[in-house]
Amino acid sequence: MADDYRRQDFELERRIFELDNKCSCLRAEKQDDDYLQNASAVLEKLKGFYRQGGESFNISKLLQDYTQAILDITFYEENQLVDQEFPEDSSPVKIQQLLQDLTEPEVLVGRLTPGQEVQCVLGTEMFECLYWRRGALLYMYCHTLHQRKQWIKKNKDTFIKCIQEGVRYLMRMLQVRNTVKLSDGVVLHEGATASILSEGIFSDTHLLTMMYIGEMCFWAVKYEDCSGDSTEHREDRLQFRDIGTQILNKYVHACEGPLQGQGWNTENAKEILSVLE
Repeated sequence: MADDYRRQDFELERRIFELDNKCSCLRAEKQDDDYLQNASAVLEKLKGFYRQGGESFNISKLLQDYTQAILDITFYEENQLVDQEFPEDSSPVKIQQLLQDLTEPEVLVGRLTPGQEVQCVLGTEMFECLYWRRGALLYMYCHTLHQRKQWIKKNKDTFIKCIQEGVRYLMRMLQVRNTVKLSDGVVLHEGATASILSEGIFSDTHLLTMMYIGEMCFWAVKYEDCSGDSTEHREDRLQFRDIGTQILNKYVHACEGPLQGQGWNTENAKEILSVLE
């Protein structure tokens, strides 16, 4: 058992020092970036822990801190891609690397804490964030590609594949928390709160996720309808029309019902629904 713990400790220590080297290189480009500064501070704390011998470590806390550093560093890298409007040549490779980086914490948890749920080790919000960030990255990429009509004509399958992957991540984000069932003995004094929680809407990010899913499904349907793909070729694809319709109806119901007057606009959602339904 002691050897198992030591192997866990060594692997995480190695990853921490590797990530710190990457962070240092990025900070050489932009010293004053808040996210890189935050990541650097977290990694310095983690390195200090190991320099002091790393005894009596809490693997969950170490993994949480390491994941936070990854979230901060990748956010800086994502912003670079957005500012550069996703260069055609380099973006595919860079996006795959970012998706891999944001998947690593989940892989590490499975390897270093076998038998424990990732959500329990990292916490619900951080676990949600990992899915949200991967889905939102692909949404932003697809949003840019959607404006490159000539590119899509030549790369329609790649575009649909990116949409599908992004929708899967965002759908998974919405499924991290269980919806609140009023029959479970939960007492909520405000009917509006009860309504949105029962729909699985726990934050503004959940609402934004629903809108992102709806838009991506709309893009997919638009280009699938113009495609000559056979039915067999589409079998492994998501049912974009059904998913988009279901999610956007839920979004409109929440924004025009319990959340009316809170600043959420439903015009785009309704316009998309008029096409999907």
